[in-house]
Amino acid sequence: MSERWPAEPTKLDERDEVEEDELEEEEELPAAEEDDHEEEPLLRAPGDQQHAEGELDIPDDVNVIEGEPDGTRRGVAIVAARFNGEITNKLLASALEELEEAGVRREAITVMPVPGAFELPLAAMALAKTRRFACVVALGCVVRGETPHFEFIASEAASGLQLAALETGVPVAFGVLTVDVVEQAEARVEKGAEAVRTALEMADAFAQLRASASR
Repeated sequence: MSERWPAEPTKLDERDEVEEDELEEEEELPAAEEDDHEEEPLLRAPGDQQHAEGELDIPDDVNVIEGEPDGTRRGVAIVAARFNGEITNKLLASALEELEEAGVRREAITVMPVPGAFELPLAAMALAKTRRFACVVALGCVVRGETPHFEFIASEAASGLQLAALETGVPVAFGVLTVDVVEQAEARVEKGAEAVRTALEMADAFAQLRASASR
């Protein structure tokens, strides 16, 4: 038995050396990840990969009320902020193009300009209360600056537009871009069309709900 003891420590020493080599390789990995991270575009938005289209698996034996982005015979109001007008104009053009594709007649569209994003909720509330429109689309752009002003405006615009919808029962779509730099907004002007589709779908769903409730 005295001859076996020297062999086993030798094996342990070799295994320790292997484990140390593996640890050294693992410790080098974060440095490689940091290098890859530095090569990513600086203007990548934090929420680029957060949203994805999807379908719900709803059983066939239940009642379903689901709207379609069809604007035939519907009045639609658009409230648009003049601040950062270069971006808002593109959002508006995107929204109008989508309305045309959805079948909304030009004479059924009303556009209400307001000074900035902070005024969007008040205008949306006023438009919704007229009951002349099936839905309201709010468009604007808020760019982050060096003060907390960005957070206040973006938060108030979002909560105010939601309140306008909740108090009136008229769908109000959020088409306001909240970005760090203007270049990010330029890449997201299709938000205008997306907001239109959302508004029309909700308006159609509400119309179906009212029709089913009256039967």
